[in-house]
Amino acid sequence: MTIAILLTITLIAAMMFAIARLRSFGSEPATDYSDTSPQIDLRHHLSGPLLCEGMIHGPTGKLASRFTAKMHGHWDGANGVLEENFTYDSGNTQSRAWALRMGNDGRFTATADDVIGEATGEFSGATIRMSYRLRLPKDAGGHVLSVTDWLYLTDTGVILNRSEMRKFGVKVAELFAVMRPNPA
Repeated sequence: MTIAILLTITLIAAMMFAIARLRSFGSEPATDYSDTSPQIDLRHHLSGPLLCEGMIHGPTGKLASRFTAKMHGHWDGANGVLEENFTYDSGNTQSRAWALRMGNDGRFTATADDVIGEATGEFSGATIRMSYRLRLPKDAGGHVLSVTDWLYLTDTGVILNRSEMRKFGVKVAELFAVMRPNPA
């Protein structure tokens, strides 16, 4: 009788986990936002100098780190580069250069030195959704995380970025950042 109860509880837990994953942050398509405005355009809204401020929360929701970043995007037709230079509250710095390639169907791909393989993304309405596998720096453990980024364009041209980072399907960190054009 005890084994049957344990199997039932295990089955219910597995079903709840599967349902949660299907309805999770990473599974929602950008096309769910096709009727939102203003319409985001990567070549316009991720172009020129940008300022970014953000924070990273750990798995329990506790603030783990804050950062600022200076970014600069430039495009040549369907190909672009977004350079990011981060400074964390610890004093550590990090740089990344995204190589972006636009598709014809609201989709794009991106690569960066700390991204394993190719990131895939889509934009629709006021949103961008991108998924990729990120290798953390060695001083942060060198772990490989599955990342989903959502970027939301506001009426004022500010972009709100929310990202989830998972390892083995379990959320280990969440990032929130604000990106805005740098008039300087």
